[in-house]
Amino acid sequence: MVEGDGAYSRYKFESGVHRVQRVPETEAQGRIQTSTATVAVLPEVDDVDFELNMDELEITRHRSAGAGGQHVNKTESAVRIIHIPTGITVDCQDERSQIKNKDKALKIMKSRLADMYNREKEQAVQSERRSQVGTGDRSERIRTYNYPQGRITDHRIGYTVHSLEAFLNGKMDDMIDALISADRAEKLKAGIE
Repeated sequence: MVEGDGAYSRYKFESGVHRVQRVPETEAQGRIQTSTATVAVLPEVDDVDFELNMDELEITRHRSAGAGGQHVNKTESAVRIIHIPTGITVDCQDERSQIKNKDKALKIMKSRLADMYNREKEQAVQSERRSQVGTGDRSERIRTYNYPQGRITDHRIGYTVHSLEAFLNGKMDDMIDALISADRAEKLKAGIE
């Protein structure tokens, strides 16, 4: 986890397939072996309390069904709430009081909508993660770390750094700045045309 102001905006370009080329210590003939790792960079989303917009609700009252004697036949204590945008419906007739049934129905509606919202958010995050990671195939590589030559090459922008150790120890600013500049240039170009 990377924390700090602007962390996501700087590290979002690290998403993709990273290829490592190295000669293992156990390789007697000095052959280079290639490995890949997929990286997904996602911002951490803060949990937000779900706000229920009362303008999106249709609230009706009706008589309760079932046992209850004379009370259920005389009063409209049951409450039905429909969330108009989604069509989610909540019926509540557990309590004898319409006010209590309405409060309970609102709580149920809020929890159902919050659950739906959270599921959609999780699906969006999973979809973003899948799109960033890809299949993990070597041909999808975004960057190569070549140990024998001590270099790192970002294939998206054709940028190479010849200080592998420093890069792996956190001195990534040159590469990240080059990626940010290329991204800005691409956005400007797309905006002009």
